[in-house]
Amino acid sequence: MSFDCSAQIEDLIVSARMNVSDFTYDLPDELIAQYPPEKRGTSRLLKVRQGQPFMDASFGDLLHELRAGDVMVLNNTKVVPARMFGQKESGGRIEVLLERVTGEDSLLAQIRASRAPKPGQKLMIDGDDQVRLTVLGRQDTFFELQVNGLQASLFDWLERVGHMPLPPYIERADEHSDQERYQTVFAEQKGAVAAPTAGLHYDDTLLAAIRDKGVEIVTITLHVGAGTYQPVRVNSVEEHVMHSEYIEVSDAACKAIIAAKQHGGRVLAVGTTVVRSLETAARAAGDAALIAPFTGDTDIFIYPGFQFKVVDLLQTNFHLPESTLLMLVSAFAGPETIRSAYQHAITQKYRFFSYGDAMLLERAASV
Repeated sequence: MSFDCSAQIEDLIVSARMNVSDFTYDLPDELIAQYPPEKRGTSRLLKVRQGQPFMDASFGDLLHELRAGDVMVLNNTKVVPARMFGQKESGGRIEVLLERVTGEDSLLAQIRASRAPKPGQKLMIDGDDQVRLTVLGRQDTFFELQVNGLQASLFDWLERVGHMPLPPYIERADEHSDQERYQTVFAEQKGAVAAPTAGLHYDDTLLAAIRDKGVEIVTITLHVGAGTYQPVRVNSVEEHVMHSEYIEVSDAACKAIIAAKQHGGRVLAVGTTVVRSLETAARAAGDAALIAPFTGDTDIFIYPGFQFKVVDLLQTNFHLPESTLLMLVSAFAGPETIRSAYQHAITQKYRFFSYGDAMLLERAASV
């Protein structure tokens, strides 16, 4: 099943047109976190409440913001070692970044090379002399690849030859420690090529304390694709076309959310991937229900003017300038609130992006 939100866009945006440049800010390079904190859960947390001063806190203080009857929703996707290095048969070096596994021996990927490979060309991957990738064609910016010579499953092969796909703003090679730290402790479903980074802060102790407080924890799945780092290449926000990602929102998660709402509980989304998944499932449900189970692709694009149906609180990291994720949090908490919060975070020297610090946002009544 697929949900294409393009037909609903006009109903979800503000009348004034927005430019991508409305979502920019200046960030000193030294605030981009190159490594995670020494221990999970020791990051800082910026609390952003509507109509109240910003509050600087420790991540563990998130526990005090939750109450019995709330629901916390996590993304249980698991990052696969999706970056591979190798060469063309002609000898030119290549870098392959998996976007999505499309079959038992097929995938979509980005390829960096001095010259783009052509259909029919074979690619060799470092660490395996037997397997060859055959270029079948292209889908937009991605290459369709056939994997020939596998002796095990595709995911097992990636575990052997692949590297953890650290984001481009982490300017170092992946290290052994990234195999653990660029992965949430609740990761289960293999398929992501980028971590749902809001979840990297949690350890088992904090999750247990949240449950003990009477908060129900449920999971959804969104396999984050490499497209999440693709820049917005248009000037007008409304003209941007989102990449698609695969999601699963279960019946159990929907029932927990509906029950919480009926009894005055709130829904905390851990990360923008969870927001996109829940709001997709809510819109697919139509007017018949608050939210309904959903499995398939979504290209939902959330930016100021979007009307949220499900999510009340959002815990997230700090996002890149002019990114669709910055547009999403601006839609959630309000553009001026986010602009001020980011300036506060820069002044207070918070650490930014995947391995950086976190924010807790309240949804604006209207934006």
